[in-house]
Amino acid sequence: MPQKRKIIRATTIPLSLDIFCKDMLKELSSQYDILAVSSPGEELDRVAAREGVAIAKVAMQRHIAPFHDFISLLKLIRLFYREKPWIVHSMTPKAGLLCMIAAKLCRVPHRIHTFTGLIWPTASGLKRKILIATDKLLCSCATIIIPEGNGVKQDLLSARITSKPLNVLANGNVRGIDLNHYRRSDEVVQQAKILRKDNTITYIFIGRLVADKGITELVNAFVKLNQLHDNTRLLLVGPKEQERSPLPSHILQTIESHKSIEAVGMQHDIRPWLAAADVFVFPSYREGFPNVVIEAGAMALPSIVTDINGSNEIIIEGKNGLIIPSHDSDSLFNSMLRLYSDASLRQSLSRNARDLIADRFDCHLVRKALYDLYSSLK
Repeated sequence: MPQKRKIIRATTIPLSLDIFCKDMLKELSSQYDILAVSSPGEELDRVAAREGVAIAKVAMQRHIAPFHDFISLLKLIRLFYREKPWIVHSMTPKAGLLCMIAAKLCRVPHRIHTFTGLIWPTASGLKRKILIATDKLLCSCATIIIPEGNGVKQDLLSARITSKPLNVLANGNVRGIDLNHYRRSDEVVQQAKILRKDNTITYIFIGRLVADKGITELVNAFVKLNQLHDNTRLLLVGPKEQERSPLPSHILQTIESHKSIEAVGMQHDIRPWLAAADVFVFPSYREGFPNVVIEAGAMALPSIVTDINGSNEIIIEGKNGLIIPSHDSDSLFNSMLRLYSDASLRQSLSRNARDLIADRFDCHLVRKALYDLYSSLK
């Protein structure tokens, strides 16, 4: 039997591998020799057990850290030289930069990077210049560059990051969605009944509770809405991360004290929370291609999203949700009020939501596009 070709999939932190490559590595391992590379962490061990693939732990810093980055680069060079992969495929910024440099130095035939989001469009000054320079270096070392969505592609083109071809796979997104899992099963509906409040319109946000997710605008808009209609509720599902993009103290105080705002922290299974809500709200400032908007749609929720990369490729205005400007609390309030007042519109958006997600982002469609790319390489 001929030896399988080796593919290395790499991310900066293991949580990214755990989320983005779930079940994908297991499927690939039937045809290829797969090695998953990331910083140490329990999620990386979970990937090894669940996917049945080998792992390698290489510590990488998410922030700019020249000394640590150089050490990580040397470790990656040594790893790639030893493993002699056919493909190195990276995601997330730091893993992309280090892996593409190491793979080029080791003469790996196919060096693929997927841009799942860009940091520099919302940065300024010297930081922006450094981030753009590192992305240009990354692309110069890669042989194939995959923007996660058309918005990311346009940003790369506008900033002249690379002159190489940029091809979005399928309709965008890196993992797609398992529609059998994200559905209103009997079990999920029963769990949702416990979480739901009758005669109340519930808005839900899922993600990190940080400023650049639009939490300040969301809290302000909801407080205004709740003053007009006290049969409204806001669920905030996700961790607080005050060390990065911190929320103002008065917003944190409002979240903790407001009678109709419930911050429930991280939840292992978000399906019952989505099923217990009426409207999904995601006023983020920047994204690559937010999976949570796809997940909300699969659970038949209408969405209010900002006009940013990814979100505006998932939501079609007036079909499965509403699109508003970012950083705009008044527009957010008006859209939340509109979906409160217009039950027929809310129901129409809900009816369309799951079908529009199924047509474009089913995980089998997304994975096939990637597998076809690998198969096309010589």
